[in-house]
Amino acid sequence: MKIDAENLEDHQVKLTVEVDYDQLEGAKRKAAKKIAKRIKVPGFRPGKAPYQVIQRQVGDEVLFEESLEIIVNDIYPEVIEKAEIEPYGPGNLENVASLEPLTLEFIVPLMSEVELSDYHEIRFPYEPPEITDQEVEAVEEDFRQRQAVEETVDRQAEAGDHIYIKLSARRFEEDGESEDGNLIGERSTSVIIADEEADRSTEWPFDGFSRELVGMAAGEDKTLIYAYPEDSQFETLQDVTAEFSIQVEDVKARILPELDDEFAQSLGEYEDLEALQKEIRESLEQRSDETYNAEYDDQILDAIIEGSSIKYPPQMLENELNNVIQQLESRLANQGLDMDIYLKTRDMDEQGLRDEATPVAETRVNRSLILLEIAQKEEIEVSEEELQQETERTLDSITSYMSDSDRKQFDTPNAMVNLAGNIYAELRMNRTLEYLRTVAKGELETETISEDEDESATDEAEALADDAKVEEHIGEHEELESVQESEVDDEESEGEQPGADQEEVEVDQEAAE
Repeated sequence: MKIDAENLEDHQVKLTVEVDYDQLEGAKRKAAKKIAKRIKVPGFRPGKAPYQVIQRQVGDEVLFEESLEIIVNDIYPEVIEKAEIEPYGPGNLENVASLEPLTLEFIVPLMSEVELSDYHEIRFPYEPPEITDQEVEAVEEDFRQRQAVEETVDRQAEAGDHIYIKLSARRFEEDGESEDGNLIGERSTSVIIADEEADRSTEWPFDGFSRELVGMAAGEDKTLIYAYPEDSQFETLQDVTAEFSIQVEDVKARILPELDDEFAQSLGEYEDLEALQKEIRESLEQRSDETYNAEYDDQILDAIIEGSSIKYPPQMLENELNNVIQQLESRLANQGLDMDIYLKTRDMDEQGLRDEATPVAETRVNRSLILLEIAQKEEIEVSEEELQQETERTLDSITSYMSDSDRKQFDTPNAMVNLAGNIYAELRMNRTLEYLRTVAKGELETETISEDEDESATDEAEALADDAKVEEHIGEHEELESVQESEVDDEESEGEQPGADQEEVEVDQEAAE
């Protein structure tokens, strides 16, 4: 068997294989036996017809096609071994170049190759922001707002009141004539009037809307015109002039609890207000550090990638692209959407989505290969004990909210092996990122982070996350603005905006991290 190898530009290799005559004949006879078991040959029991009889009955073309599959399966492992290549995955038979002699052409993807830049010389200033007293106070105020007691009042609305209104909006022409086109169909909603000095830039349905309600009482109506700027946070309303109709249904004063030890104790097992404030600060610091470290890691990895040589076959990118699409489908399912609806709202076909997601997949592949290469070079590993502990912790966390029937999916050995494998890879990559972070800060040149340091960092993170209630409240506090934005998406869907019947879900570029 003669083999010629040609390296292709996309990190694959073309193998041209000339098959020996005896190998071809042997494959034909195996094929004839298989065919004989499937067809009826007069005068012969199934599978007992001679080779020549099968050849005459089915023809040389059918016999060759059957034998080709056999010969490929028989010779492929030997071809890979003799070619002395390390494939990334199975190759494909691309062409039958010749029949006499039989010459086959295979395209085989190769394992990735990474030539690292000198990442030990990378330096970036490490200056995580400090949590201010104002940020802690903002969370405390959010807690108070959530515990507020409301009562209806017979007076004009003031700052801090909760106003219940009927609201509608439609387009408005510059000449003062309204055109037939609803932006917001009439609906009941409520608004808390912001203080005059408060940041109102994220209010819905436009910046500063709540202040328009100051001085209104129950039963009063109001019409106002608002021109959305061209850089409005609501993209479908940019440069749109709208006429809003408002009818006040109810005005409620909000009585906030005192910020004292009793209030802190009502939120959880806190000895006093100081203990609550300490927990808030620690949780904010953890979130801030995680965000800053993610951005810092991006800087490091981008710098390493820029100076490194990374080669991988198209199949590797295709596999990661499929992962990106599957994760998008999962996020859509969590929002009650499916891929067909999503593509329609984006006015996009499946290929367009894959084109849009390709840069995300490319970034993921590059970063994964860089981290894996550095982990191998620096001999960064995860101990069996640590892997077992993390696997058990993750399994407990995953299954704690599952029914008994759902938990059974983890009872199989394969499921546990896959879970442990994913956890091992994540732990190893995180440890590698921590090592690179230490190098970039100038605190460590080429030594790996010790297991004691890593375990200490893990223990600290777990301690900060123990109080789930405070963590959840802080997360909700930071997302209040996004909730307001999602409301305007709902309202726009009631109008006649093309493609506005579903919330647009962009491919998450940050997923590349």
